[in-house]
Amino acid sequence: MAETIAGIRIPDSAIARAATELVRDTEDDVLYNHSRRVFLWGALTGERRELQYDPELLYLGAMFHDMGLTARYASPDLRFEVDGANAAREFMQSHGVSERDIEDVWTAIALHTTPGIPEHMRPTIALVTAGVEMDVLGIAYHDFTPQQRDHVCTHHPREHNFKENIIDHFAEGIRKKPQTTFGNVKADVLALKDPDYQRMDFCSIILSSPWAN
Repeated sequence: MAETIAGIRIPDSAIARAATELVRDTEDDVLYNHSRRVFLWGALTGERRELQYDPELLYLGAMFHDMGLTARYASPDLRFEVDGANAAREFMQSHGVSERDIEDVWTAIALHTTPGIPEHMRPTIALVTAGVEMDVLGIAYHDFTPQQRDHVCTHHPREHNFKENIIDHFAEGIRKKPQTTFGNVKADVLALKDPDYQRMDFCSIILSSPWAN
């Protein structure tokens, strides 16, 4: 029987169940509960905005969005967002999902830490980012009712000091490939957590390029 949280039905198709099992077996409790909350915040946002979104695609995007932080799916040189997107693509291809749907989920995951762009794209892409922004940054926190927030967090708790813990997870996932933080918000993570981190400077790169002027 499908589970319903805060009025949102958790997708219960074969591919959704397989995704849940894979993510549950791969991620720890912090990332797993975060991913489920991201789906719920995204779905509640879609309902509130009266968007025509596909719950299953939103679920897949939410569940895979941080898989690139895990040892199993992390590459040595790609942004963790791309690693998660690639993991989702491989998984969806193995289940015969259409290329258009795969592209939406891939893009949703790849862009989920790039503010200002996903919100203007198709619902799956926009809502994954909306869910992440709500759960990590508290953006639009007051657009959700206290009952919605309580119900979601009762089922998927923000335990073990989630704020500090998620930053630690980000840091551990990208510490070995600091070059992937250039131009994105994860540079702030290593600036906080890694005393040896040296932030790349966009203007310095321009001024030191081999061009004469």
